[in-house]
This record gives sequence, structure tokens and C-alpha cells, in this order.
Amino acid sequence: MNRPLVSIAAALLLSGGCATPPEGGQPAPPPLAVSTTTARSVEWTSSFEAGGVVRARGTAAMASRMMAPILEVHVRPGDRVRRGMPLVTLDSREVAANRARAAAALASAVEATHAAESDVASAGAAARLARTTHDRMKTLYDRRSATPQELDQAVAALSAADAQLNGARARLAAGGAARDAAQSASDAAAVAATYAVLVAPFDGLITDRSADPGAMAAPGVPLLTIEDSTAFRLEVALDEARATQVAVGQTVDIEIGDRTAANYWTGPARVSEVARLDSASHSFLVKLDLVGPPLLRSGVFGRARFAGRTRQTLVVPASAAVRRGQLTFVYIVDAQNRARLQHISAGAEARDQIEVLAGIREGDRVIANPPAQLSDGAPVSGDRP
Repeated sequence: MNRPLVSIAAALLLSGGCATPPEGGQPAPPPLAVSTTTARSVEWTSSFEAGGVVRARGTAAMASRMMAPILEVHVRPGDRVRRGMPLVTLDSREVAANRARAAAALASAVEATHAAESDVASAGAAARLARTTHDRMKTLYDRRSATPQELDQAVAALSAADAQLNGARARLAAGGAARDAAQSASDAAAVAATYAVLVAPFDGLITDRSADPGAMAAPGVPLLTIEDSTAFRLEVALDEARATQVAVGQTVDIEIGDRTAANYWTGPARVSEVARLDSASHSFLVKLDLVGPPLLRSGVFGRARFAGRTRQTLVVPASAAVRRGQLTFVYIVDAQNRARLQHISAGAEARDQIEVLAGIREGDRVIANPPAQLSDGAPVSGDRP
């Protein structure tokens, strides 16, 4: 590529730093020792950035499962809570009454079952006696020692005893079913009693409160919102062209917050979901699970850097770049071993390298870490790459 001419603005910036010939009689300054490298062409992986908002991976809207007055709300927005911690207490007098009624019904059903068991035992004894009497009468009748009427009476008594036994067994089965139903009702009342206190389902942060003591809680109406404070994700929107370069499971570099802020964090994230196209914005929502960030809150701005396609490009070490205002320069070493300040068009920067779009050619010797006292035209000496 051809070297572009240094702009007028660059020339003005550098005019004060250009080397001047030594005054008569003064010896030339000794060469400055520097380390050089070579501008080379590499396979460069392009990248693109997208901004988004941090969201908690788990969010729960706490609502009552029964209608009851609110007695006390134990937390406010911004409070951190532990799993099982009470959040809201409801009036549980009606629930307690229902539980006591269910317990009484269960006790009555148990006693009725015991009575049915006694009836079965009594009917069984009567049936055994009737069968013994019947067998005796049958033997006497066969020996012609009993009349047909006495045998008929024994047969009828046996049939009645069997019927009473079957009836007692049926009442026992009904009593057992009633007891089971009462037990289930008692268990349901015990479970309903736990609805009087809403507890935190996980460790988290209270982000919203829409209830106060004295209000009526209704089933399904949110009272509090709690976010999981241990797991977060960054949600960014990508257009269709860029979304095709993203895959679930891909690792992405993340920056959270401002670099000058105390809560600034950078680290890896994993693509957990690529939502389908939003017809309104024509974009895809990409969800990135953050790995090991500090405590965050939903709503914090973050940036994600996605790896794109690869291309061949010219690079130099990022330490070789000299920035003056909006311009970027590098020092190259000419054939006379003098440092020449050359303006370049810089591209992306990654992995301690900077992309050079224009200004130098492949194979040019570049000073890797130009010292502060180095000036344009100064003699240098150093290792050759």
C-alpha cells in the first residue's frame, strides 16, 4: 500500500518535535537504543459490540394464595433477604378456624371408624353363633330330632346374621373413607395455614413493594418482587445479520458499568439463549449468562463483544502506537537508522495488537516501545526483528 502524506494538522503537531541539525562545533547525539519489530500480516478475527441491560436470571412476584387482610410487611425495596425469611404476614384467624374444624372432623371420623369396627366384631360373633346353631339344627333334623320349623328358623337366623355382618363391614368401609377424607381436609387446612406468611423462595433482593399493612391481599395479585441476587445475565438486541454469527454456548467478553466506576467489572459470559425475531424491532434478543460477577442489580448497562469473521490484515504491537489528540502515529526505522514518525489509520485493537488500515507497509521496521524522549529524525540503534 502507498504511504499517505501526513496531514497539515499532524505536521503542525509535530513541528515542535522535529530534529534540528546540531549547531556548529557540537557533536551529533548518540543513537538511542530501541526495540524494534516488523509490521506483519495476520489472520484477524473481527468483532462487534452490542449494549444491553443486566437482568436477574430468577425473578419472583410474591402473591397471596388466599384473600385476607395484610397484618405486616417485613421488607422494603433494596432489602436483601435469605431463603425462608418471612416477607408478608396475613390475618390467619379464618384459616386457623378452618384448621380447627378440619381437626374436629377428623377426630369424629376416627371415632366413627372405631364404632364401625366394633359393630363388625359384634356382627361377626352373631354370625358365627347363628352358623353354629344352624349346623346343629341341620344335624338334628337329619336324625329326625328337630322339626322343619326349627330348621327354617335356624336358616333365617343365619341369613339375618350374615346380612348384619355385611352391613357392619360396609359401615366400616364408609367410616374409613370418611376418615381419609377428613385427614385430607385436615392436611389441606394445615397447608392453607402456611399461606398466611409469605417467605422468600431464594436468596435475593427486594426490588418492588406494592402492599402495605391494612390492605386486602387477593389471590394472584403481586405484593412484592424479589430478584435472585446470585445469578445475572446480560440481554442485548442484535440485528439479523449479526445474530447469525452468534450460537448458544459461545463465550463472549463482557464489560459491566463505566471503567472509571468502582463497580466496573469485565469477564466472560456464555450465550444461553437466542430469542426469536421481534417483528416490531426486527432484532433478536440474545441472553448471556454472566460467570462470576460481583453483586449486581438489574438495570445496570453492559457491553458484549462478539467474535466475528476472520480476515487478513496488517498489525503492529499496541505499545508502538503514539496518540496525539485524535491522530495515531508509529515510529518506523528508515534505511539510515533514523526514527520517522508516521501517521497511520488505526483499526480495531485486541490481544495487545492494533490493526493498521493505512500508513505503513508489511515488513516495515516499527519501534515497539518508543521512549518519551524519542523524536522524529533521531538516530536509533536496536535489535533487528
